[in-house]
Amino acid sequence: MEVYKRWVRQNKEFVHSLESLANGMTWLLPERFSDSEIGPEAVTTILGIITAINEHIIDTTPTQNVPGSAEPNSFPYSLCLSTIKDLETLVEVVAQHYYGDDKKWNFLAVTEAIKVLFRLSLFRKSGYKMLLCGGETPNDEKDSDNLTSQHQIGRLPQSRNPWNLEGKALSALSRFGENARLLSDPTRLFQVKHHHETMQPSASTVERPTLLTVMSKKGLRGVLLLVGEVLFITRPLIYVLFIRKYGIRSWTPWFISLAIDCIGTSIFSLVTTSMAGGKKQKVKLSASEKDEVKRRKLLLVLYLMRDPFFGKYTRQKLESTEKVVEPIPIIGFLTAKVVELLIGAQTRYTYMSGS
Repeated sequence: MEVYKRWVRQNKEFVHSLESLANGMTWLLPERFSDSEIGPEAVTTILGIITAINEHIIDTTPTQNVPGSAEPNSFPYSLCLSTIKDLETLVEVVAQHYYGDDKKWNFLAVTEAIKVLFRLSLFRKSGYKMLLCGGETPNDEKDSDNLTSQHQIGRLPQSRNPWNLEGKALSALSRFGENARLLSDPTRLFQVKHHHETMQPSASTVERPTLLTVMSKKGLRGVLLLVGEVLFITRPLIYVLFIRKYGIRSWTPWFISLAIDCIGTSIFSLVTTSMAGGKKQKVKLSASEKDEVKRRKLLLVLYLMRDPFFGKYTRQKLESTEKVVEPIPIIGFLTAKVVELLIGAQTRYTYMSGS
């Protein structure tokens, strides 16, 4: 396994290209969206799990005591969430094949509940920071100002020292002499090790913010951020439970899910541009968190592909567009293929769930 990890880390660009090609080819598998698509979907699931494992291997590349780096022995939440998402589509297909369209929602509710538990646990463990891509991407980015200042401080001596190579050589000789003295004096070695353990605690002993500390530091804005994140985490489960009760053709689950998403995105917009004393007072978000907010807003487009809106409006528009461009060579063929894939993918909850 270590040999495979080393190969993936050394050839990550090749691995990414190969995974993209393989995952793209799965859309061309025969009977991809037919009633007997368990085989093609199983292939897609296996490729997805392999991709998730490779990404986890790359993300957990060992580093040299970098402050704020991920804990090497921490629970692999991102890998588990990615694996569950890949398995969810196969669970949906198998449940629909053996138990029917109505009872498959029982299995989907279970998988969504498992994802909610994992995400809530990760949300708490991360110090109540925003989940990126539903927790599949670690939110380890620090404040950009702090990173810039630390980076500049770390590089300042080298940039201003014209005798950089000589300085490095003298520093290496000094460390070599110090290590030799420590090895020859066990008592001094113990004292130095004890001093380092006392002055530089390991990353595992760093205290994470608790719910009370977050609420006390950020006040009402912190509470609203927590509420918005919990709504985003629990929305897919609520949506499936309402579909299970009212059916996929009912407008009730569609409107309730849309309302939850709109409330969540409105909370983030309100908190990040809140008014205080006539002046705009923004909550600082990292670059990754800003991208995540944009991603969540784009996910609202998926409501156009969810029933009953899709069956009543979107499908008619797609089919009419296909008829218009059908006589055009190449473009007509490609449009027909795209429409076919969209209609086929829309039949799967997991492709349009945005969870």
